[in-house]
Amino acid sequence: METTPRTLLDALAHVGRVLLTGPVSPDGDSLGACLALQSILVARGVDCSIAGSPSYRYAWMPGIDSLIPESEVEPEWGAVVVLDGDRHRLAPEVERAFSAAPIRGIIDHHGSTQDDGYTHFWVAPEAGSTCEMLYAELAGWGVTIDRPMAEALYTGLIFDTGGFRYSNTSPASHEMAAALLRAGIDHSDICLRVLMDRRRSGLRITAEVFAQALFELDGRLSIGTVTLAQWDRMRGVDGDLEGIVECLVQVHGVEVGVLIIERPGGSAKLSLRSHGAVDVATVANDLAPSGGGHAKAAGVSLDDPIDVIVARVVTAIDAALSPSAR
Repeated sequence: METTPRTLLDALAHVGRVLLTGPVSPDGDSLGACLALQSILVARGVDCSIAGSPSYRYAWMPGIDSLIPESEVEPEWGAVVVLDGDRHRLAPEVERAFSAAPIRGIIDHHGSTQDDGYTHFWVAPEAGSTCEMLYAELAGWGVTIDRPMAEALYTGLIFDTGGFRYSNTSPASHEMAAALLRAGIDHSDICLRVLMDRRRSGLRITAEVFAQALFELDGRLSIGTVTLAQWDRMRGVDGDLEGIVECLVQVHGVEVGVLIIERPGGSAKLSLRSHGAVDVATVANDLAPSGGGHAKAAGVSLDDPIDVIVARVVTAIDAALSPSAR
């Protein structure tokens, strides 16, 4: 059942210890939303922690050093709330804590997120980001935005709108940005750190992905791969792969870009991007029930070798391309 934002906030204010979290390898929107909501709850006297292991890109964010690594999450919490993602993409230790919590909430803007296993369900697919969802409620909650909260919210806003380049950017996105700039943030510094900063290892991995990219279906599909061997050889770290799939879909003539990242244990993580001819959220969900996201940006994890995944992706995108796109 859909939960109002006020109902969720009131529930968290009276439940004891609260854990906020996002998917494994949280992105800027998840981290920004967690930090902003933590600030709101702490101001109300709530014992609130955040679980996550962010990449180097977010080390500058106020409060980021207090995050609990997923592997160290204790099993008992009064509430666990997932922000920008769903419970199917949690780290194992966090998932166990979520399942055991009396209050199990979600705050998300992905249209593919289903109301399964939550006691409080706040999902707004029309929003450009989870941070945008929170921002829209702040006045009603009586929250005054200080600079650290503004920095957290702006991080999520620019990450999920691609610095206002993506089609989910709306008038509300720009109005939110204007208000956050008035709070005194250094917007250019945040954009540099979140969207453009790259380590040498990330530069080298990116070069190999582009050099080895596959172009299928008459050039309408581009596929990049990152193997464990490449990752180890380049000494990659979390954050090195951000932005690569966006570049894959920006090649002239490409309709869909896919990045396949090999994981330990024989699995792989896929990121999919589309210009609109293909609903990649539907494709991701067809590849595996846990897959989903937005029509133009989605993800899924598969337990197949990379060559098998490539073949599955080509078949799925070929079926999804409309006749007019061929």
